[in-house]
Amino acid sequence: MSENSFVYVTYIRTTPEKLWQALTDPEFNRRFFLSSHQESDWKVGSSWKLVFPDGRIADSGEILEIDPPRRLVIKWRNEWMPEVKEDGYTRCTFTIEPDGELMKLAVTHEADGPHRLIQNVSKGWPLVLASLKSLLETGKGFERPPSKE
Repeated sequence: MSENSFVYVTYIRTTPEKLWQALTDPEFNRRFFLSSHQESDWKVGSSWKLVFPDGRIADSGEILEIDPPRRLVIKWRNEWMPEVKEDGYTRCTFTIEPDGELMKLAVTHEADGPHRLIQNVSKGWPLVLASLKSLLETGKGFERPPSKE
């Protein structure tokens, strides 16, 4: 990880279609994305948002590229932390590649320069993606951890 990029790679025993569905279907999202979900019509130029369980918008952006079930690129901005929102947009790229019986999922979250969101996602993505792997391989994702507030 650097000040402007975060990369996470994991291997999941699933099919590309199931992994794609998990990444793009709101009901599936809720089961691994710590009860949050994504909303979009999943077309280039479409709006995109990540919604907290209570309905608040966590992040928003736009679909920049989409090639089911191989690649998804989202223009991404935090909406709930003013100091992070002011840093502007980042890009998040999901790449799915078959590797034998496994699917290699690479998530690259990057900005054009130093960006506070990259520091935040470096803590969040590992938990979310471990939950995704658990859900697809065992049928159960992780619950949202209790708030430390």
